[in-house]
Amino acid sequence: MKQVGGAAAAATLGTNARLPDGHTDAPPDVSFRSRQVQGRVPPDEDAVLLDSNENPLGPSPAARQVAMDAFDRSFRYPGAAYRTLLGQIAEREQVSTDHIVMGTGSSEVLCMAGAAYGLHDGEVVTAEPSYKGLSGYAEGMGAYVNRVPLTDDLTLDLEQMDRRTTASTSLVFVCNPNNPTGTIVGPDALREFAREVSRRAVVFVDEAYYEFIDEEKQASAVDLVRDGENVIVSRTFSKLFGMAGLRIGYGIARPDIVERIEPYSMGMPNVVGLHAALESLNDTAFQEKSRRKIVEAREHTTGVLDDLGMDYADSQASFVFFRTGRDITTFQKEMAAQGVQVGRPFPPYTDWCRVSMGTMDQIKTFESALRAVAV
Repeated sequence: MKQVGGAAAAATLGTNARLPDGHTDAPPDVSFRSRQVQGRVPPDEDAVLLDSNENPLGPSPAARQVAMDAFDRSFRYPGAAYRTLLGQIAEREQVSTDHIVMGTGSSEVLCMAGAAYGLHDGEVVTAEPSYKGLSGYAEGMGAYVNRVPLTDDLTLDLEQMDRRTTASTSLVFVCNPNNPTGTIVGPDALREFAREVSRRAVVFVDEAYYEFIDEEKQASAVDLVRDGENVIVSRTFSKLFGMAGLRIGYGIARPDIVERIEPYSMGMPNVVGLHAALESLNDTAFQEKSRRKIVEAREHTTGVLDDLGMDYADSQASFVFFRTGRDITTFQKEMAAQGVQVGRPFPPYTDWCRVSMGTMDQIKTFESALRAVAV
């Protein structure tokens, strides 16, 4: 496996070099909603979409049937389905229901926390690049976002994030696995960091891609919540369960933290998604199939990158982050011409690409396109 080292990573910075305070001169990323509205549909309607980390399998067959049946109840508000799913999630996570906050996808849970801890001149510490759902929302609320560069091997620099956490910090965001790199922090390092830093600020651990981590490397922070630590964990039905369009997610935290962030919710998950999520939660056979297919695609992709001699991060997620050797916007156009849409820019890694895992047929189409443009 050809993973990145210091020289390879440093060479990507180019004109987007970091400023002394840890910020970059690159413009902030646009919002999740804006990205969906702007140009998601490629010129070729038959193009392979490997740009948004969606599960190509979609929901399980059982969840699809339950979702269709739920349309007969779509004229009702989703209270009963909401309470049922809440109870099932609490049982799964081994906490009480007052430890759970639901959202329209985990993105809303991130926004709730971003508002709750970003208002009134709050300060958020986060890695750069990392998922911006929380930090971007907090910044919109007037918070100061302290961005910490990744290490040379494209992992979160927990030591620097710890140092940046001061009495002014209200929340520290840890995306594990990190998006867009797919890299993780180890079990011991994560727990040590969270226990120490949560004495000074809330630690938010986004585990959207947790299920794709190799079993021996998994380190959920939910046990820290059970221990009463100052920690929030977010989970989603968008990735493993293939329900990105149905928008169901949740957070796990101490009841007092749930009470703080829940008032910033903008609504309630839809009844169709709630019923599908409940069925998906119990469909362990599909969960295993989904994970297996994604990991197979990931291993095939890294094998292709090895063959081409291209650097990539050690991904434990449903995507792979690799160095293209050219500006990402140029690479995107070249791949689109081959019928494949890949991920957006992630400054300061302006010649790196995030490719989402598709079906094996889609990944082989990606392989053919990559071999065509990589010459």
